[in-house]
Formats: sequence, structure tokens, C-alpha cells
Amino acid sequence: MIKDNQKYFNRLQVLLDGCIVAFSYVLAWYLKFESALSSQKPGVYALSMRVYFSALYFLVPGYLILYSLTSLYTPRRATRIRNEIASIFKANIIGLICFIVILYVIKQPDFSRSMIFIFFMINIVITSASRILLRNVLRYFRKKGYNLKHVLLIGYSRSAEGYISRINSNPQWGYAVSGILDNHVPVGTSYHGVSVIGTIDQLPEFIDKNSYDEITITLSLDHYDRLEQLVGVCEKSGIHTKFIPDYTSLFPSNPYTEDIMGLPVINIRYVPLSNTLNRMIKRAMDIVGSILAIILFSPIMITAAIAVRCSSKGPVIFRQERIGLGGRPFMMYKFRTMEVQEKKEEAKGWTTRNDPRVTEVGKFLRKTSIDEMPQFFNVLFGKMSLVGPRPERPQFVEKFREEIPRYMVKHQVRPGITGWAQINGYRGDTSIRKRIEYDIYYIENWTIGFDFRILFGTVFHGFVNKNAY
Repeated sequence: MIKDNQKYFNRLQVLLDGCIVAFSYVLAWYLKFESALSSQKPGVYALSMRVYFSALYFLVPGYLILYSLTSLYTPRRATRIRNEIASIFKANIIGLICFIVILYVIKQPDFSRSMIFIFFMINIVITSASRILLRNVLRYFRKKGYNLKHVLLIGYSRSAEGYISRINSNPQWGYAVSGILDNHVPVGTSYHGVSVIGTIDQLPEFIDKNSYDEITITLSLDHYDRLEQLVGVCEKSGIHTKFIPDYTSLFPSNPYTEDIMGLPVINIRYVPLSNTLNRMIKRAMDIVGSILAIILFSPIMITAAIAVRCSSKGPVIFRQERIGLGGRPFMMYKFRTMEVQEKKEEAKGWTTRNDPRVTEVGKFLRKTSIDEMPQFFNVLFGKMSLVGPRPERPQFVEKFREEIPRYMVKHQVRPGITGWAQINGYRGDTSIRKRIEYDIYYIENWTIGFDFRILFGTVFHGFVNKNAY
């Protein structure tokens, strides 16, 4: 079983990593001082070879400690290789910084810094390659039925079904679900090849008769009153135990936990822009971006203003109340693209295809999104952002908050001129539900890079849109 061999595998992994660190260091020394690629004459260096190689006494154990601290020796069956490579990179960055700092502390200016950087690059490449190769080897053996972790599930629930589906979709993880115990689903009931094999009351009996590597508690919410008792039984058996909460009906997004003086608190939704530093970065980007956009597009805006003025009677700029950050109303600016209307007429609904209220100039401005350009001033004044969910009128907010689940989540960030939904074609007279899905994805996955991706997408795909009438 896995638990009998895991400690030997871990020791072998540590030994392999130590050898790679030593080999990378020796290779870096050779490339720097002895190879044909070296800028120095072979055999000519300020410090002796013995001094350079004596650093290995500290370097190898130091790197192994860093690998341990960055969780490279914890089980990684269900993690992506990119996460493992990220941990390798992180450990090497810390190692590089520590190495250089120590050289300054001991006042050793003759130790080649360029050799250290060569070692840094080589070690990342070889360590990453070794982990990728190891994963492929283990994947091969696991698909053949070796090196499997045998798991018993306690409780038939949506979380149990989700867990089974993911295991079946990823055979390289090496998990084999032996069965499910449940008091309310008949024995023999099967889901994707995994059957209910008994009741929860029979747990001690199944533990005694089988050798499980892992027990995973997947109770439904209705049966959490038994959770403490079951954890006690599992812990008493000495088998590694996991708990998968059945919260999908309560938390439809990606919750995260935080620690408040030892008390775990579950946040229902992760919003990166609730972080002060993230908000400051995004606001700075908005200020700089809006000023540049106003300067860059000023000739277009002046031309559009003249065209609107000449095409029909009424103001050049159209002001309309929208709902923004925190559900607070603000006035959004656009170039007027319709004939002047009564407020009752204006509030009737969205613009539709061949809408008679739209002027000829207005059709062009809407198709090219030039009508949106005055919103750069909304961004500059802090009412909007360059990128974010599009703001709606108050009457639609009141309507959709009752009809569409999670609709109000979009007001946790500033509304934007463009957004993830818009560059995917959901603007104008399109599905509001799909728009909200894209908006929430943006809110929960915000990064600076994501904003730039949307901005570039807007430049290449968003200015002319078939759904903008």
C-alpha cells in the first residue's frame, strides 16, 4: 500500500534533489571557469576550486530545507505541474537572494556572482525537468493499476459525486475509490462505477477488514450532526482522513478561509479587489489610462461632438443615472445617439435592432463604441474603471436583483467601460445571465494581467460589435 512505501519514495526524492543541486552547482562552475564558453582563461579564477566547492556543504542542505518550506515534499497527486514548478522557482529565488546576502555578510567579493546566476538557472531547469519526468513515470504506472491510493467515501452527496467525477477524469492522480458508505441510499446504488457498499454504521467493520490509504468524509449538509463522531472513528483508526464540505448550494462561488486568532472563518467569495493594495494599483492604472485615452482620442471626440450637434437637436453629451460601486448611483456620460426623449420613454428598455430612436450618426457611434468615450472622464473622476462590469440603470438593477442569482455581486467593484463579458460578445441586447457569469468570473479572478488582456481584446475585437445597436 501507499502508506508503506511513501516514506521511502520521499527519501529518494530528497536524495535526488540534493544530487541535482550539487550537479547544477558543479556544472555552473565548469561553464563559468573551464568551458569554451567561459570569458576567462581555463584554470584562472580569483578563488580556488576548493573554496567554491566547499560552499556545497551549506548549499545542498539549505536548498533541501527551502524545498521543504515551499511544500515540495508534500503529496502532489491532485496539483498541477505548473504549481510545482512555481514552488521550485520560488525556492530558488529565495536561495539566490540568501546566497548573495551571505557573501556580502562574510565580505567575500571575489566569489563569482555570475556563476551563482548560472547555477540558479540550471538548477531550476533540471529540477523542473526531473519533476515533470517523475510525474509522467508515475502517471504511466498508475494507469497500469500500480501506486494507487485506495479511498473510502463516507456519505453520498453532491460533493461525493463531484469528487468521483474528478478522480475518474484524472487517472494520473492514482486514486481508486473503493466504495461509499451511506445510511440513506440503498446498497448497490452506483455513480460512475463507484457503488454504495454499506451503511455508515458499518464503518468500524470496513476499516478492520480492509486496508484503506485514505478516508474522505463527503456527508450531505443534512447529516453534519454525525461529523464529530465519524472524525473520531477515523482518527482512532490511524488512517489519513479528509473532509469535503457539501456547500455548493450555499456558496456557489470559490470560498476561502482566513484565520482570526485561531478561529477559521469562511469567506463566501474571493474578491481580489477587496485588497487595499490591489485597489490602489487598479486606481493608478485607471488614472494614467484615462488621461492618456482623453489625450489620444480627443480629435475623435471633438469630431463626434460636432457630428452629434449637427445631426439632431439636443445636447451633445447624454447623462444617465447608473448604479456603481457599492450600489451607489452616479451619472454616466456618453455621446447622445438618440433623439431627445421624455424620461418615461427613455426608461422603457434597451436599444434594439433598427430602433427608430437612434439617429444615423448615433448608429455609427454605437457600432464603433465612440459613444462610450466620454466615460474616460467618469474613470478619471473615480466613478468608473477602464475595465469592469458594465453599469445598469436603477430600474434594471431592481428587476434583476430579484430574478438573477448573484446579480448584485457585480457592484463589489467599480463598473467599467469595457469588460470580460463585452469582449466575449455579451453587450447590448444579449443574455443578462451570461453577462453576469462573465462579470463574476472577472471579479473573482482579477489580476493586472487580466485587465490588460481585456483592454487588448477590446482594441482588437470590442470597438465594432454586432450586438451594439
